[in-house]
Amino acid sequence: MNRPQATVLGFAAANLVLILAFPPYDYLSLAQGFVPTFGGFHFVGAPPPNSVLNHNFLALEELVVLVNTGIAWLLLRDGRTAEGTGISRGQRVVLWLVAINLVLILLFPPFEYYYAISKAALPSFDGFYFVFDDNRQRQIVATLLYIEVALVLVNGGLLWLLLAPKPKDDLGEEEMRALAEALRRQQR
Repeated sequence: MNRPQATVLGFAAANLVLILAFPPYDYLSLAQGFVPTFGGFHFVGAPPPNSVLNHNFLALEELVVLVNTGIAWLLLRDGRTAEGTGISRGQRVVLWLVAINLVLILLFPPFEYYYAISKAALPSFDGFYFVFDDNRQRQIVATLLYIEVALVLVNGGLLWLLLAPKPKDDLGEEEMRALAEALRRQQR
């Protein structure tokens, strides 16, 4: 592990501490039939009255921090790796795009208004709103948020594999012939 990678781990640990110290809460209003609406981020020791922890959004926050830590870890590897295991320029671009997409997905999650909430498999969808705005009348659509994160990760993984550098043959043509001839002699 090099120094930049150690710094990334420190930042990741600090981010996880902040996420766990100020988790997302949903507000349960009696007037709205105890339908949870997004209540914001509050200190874990002093949640607001009539609120419940939004476990889905908290899990996604933690997942995004861990995935982005892994991406940063890969981007900051030493260039002195074994031949054929390096990261190509295209793969670096993919890693940056995946990291930026994951952060944007959490900053602008899908919301629905509390009066439109249904028990359908895919709930109604109102739009993407900034997570730190006034969202008292809205609920985060966790199902769509999970789908967004999964699609970004799958697409990023496929692009990563597509842009991987091709391994170089260690043996030349003459060396391969000599090795094949030696194997034939052994089998006799």
